[in-house]
This record gives sequence, structure tokens and C-alpha cells, in this order.
Amino acid sequence: MKKVLFINQEITPYVPENELSLLGKNIPQAIIDKGYEIRTFMPKWGIINERRGQLHEVIRLSRMMLIIDETDHPLIIKVASIPQTRVQVYFIDNDDYFTKRQMAYDENGEEYPDNGERAVFFARGVLETVKKLRWVPDIIHCHGWMSAIVPLYIKTAYKDEPSFANTKVISSLFPSNLKSELSEQFKKSVVFRTAKGELFKNYSEKFDFTELGKLAIDYSDAIVEAQADINPQLMDYAKDKGLPIMKHSSIGDLGESYMNFYESLL
Repeated sequence: MKKVLFINQEITPYVPENELSLLGKNIPQAIIDKGYEIRTFMPKWGIINERRGQLHEVIRLSRMMLIIDETDHPLIIKVASIPQTRVQVYFIDNDDYFTKRQMAYDENGEEYPDNGERAVFFARGVLETVKKLRWVPDIIHCHGWMSAIVPLYIKTAYKDEPSFANTKVISSLFPSNLKSELSEQFKKSVVFRTAKGELFKNYSEKFDFTELGKLAIDYSDAIVEAQADINPQLMDYAKDKGLPIMKHSSIGDLGESYMNFYESLL
């Protein structure tokens, strides 16, 4: 049985409905219906109501310490099942980065200055948890800017890990929802094992949403144009790399479309 790891920024009903959160729910369900085995992860954003969503901590997976920007941050793993589906969701949690925060923006509509570091914690939290699960995905499918660092890590820092040695990485591109550039600490925070700072020399000094998209594209095996209004600069960048691209216009039946795209890569 083929295995797909979904690394999602948003999944409804845990966060408000939009194209990103609806796809976060509907694609995994459609792929399960096609006979695949899946695991699905998202951040445990502070807006998520744990009691209503029936989240509970998975003790055996929790309490690992991740060092981000020279500071220890405990990794908490929670889990819940989406009602009326067969989709179980693992939540990456941490008091500093998620529990006490909104999503990308704070209560005053300002972007969190450490959004980049939050994405690093999320990426490493997911990959370390998958290792603990001893689960080996054939496909890793990343949705949203919060997952944009995952392809880099899969192809560098985690490339020799048995769970990820032969996996294919897909990044779905969405319209920008980050307006500010990431902090200067971001690039330092990404550095881990063989993911070295010099990997950033080909990117703009001001690392914004577009550069984050380029980073995801550079280390992915394929790209999905998830919505119709993607930044044309990013789409052109993916085309110039010669990557397989699933066009928004070609997405019909979700399960059939994504299954065929996955199979074309395996």
C-alpha cells in the first residue's frame, strides 16, 4: 500500500474555511478513498479549540526538545480525528510558537516577527515525529508557507534517514498570505545538520514569501498549482526548473487527479 504524508498549514474544521484549509481536509480523505495509507500534520494554532476538536496529547511522541535559534523548545504532539471522515490529524504544539498565538497574524493584524522560526520548528517537529512513528512515506505533500522548509530538510538534513531516503516531495503553491520579510534570525534557525547557511547564497538577502516559495520549489520533486491566482513569478520559476507541474485547471475529481499525479512520480 502506498503511503502519503500530508504536511498542512491549515485544515478545516480546526481553523476557518478557505481554499487552503478545505484542501487540507478533502485531499487526504480523497486519497484514503483511493486505497492509500496516510498521515496528516498541521500546527496546533492558538485559535484551535482543543475541547471542541477533541484533541489529546500523545505522550509517547511528546516532550522531545528541539533547538531553534540556540534555544530549547519542547515538542508536544496532539491528535484528533476529523468528524465524519477517516482522517486523523497530528498537531505540532509548543507554548512559545503556537499555543499562545494566533496563526500568521496577531490580534492586532500584525505578522509575528518569528514566523520563520515557527515554520522551522513545525518542519522539524513533523519530521522527528514521523521518524518516531517508524513510518516510511512514498510521497510527502506540503501545503502552505508553514511547510516550505520541509523539502529542503528532506533533501539535506534528513536525506539519510530511513523514513525519508526514497520519498518524493510535492509542494502545493498558494497565493501569498505573508506580507513582511522573515526576520534575520530565520536563516540561522534553519541551519541543521547538512542544511547549511551557504544554501541561502542564491536567494535574496531579504527573505520574503516569494523567496520561501523558491526554496520549496528548489528542493521539491513536483509542484501543484493549488489555486488559480498563484504568483506568476513562482510558477515561471517552477517551469524553468523543469519540474512536473499539476495545473489548477487539470484538477477534476480530487482523488483521481492527485492519485494519478502521485503515481506519475513513483
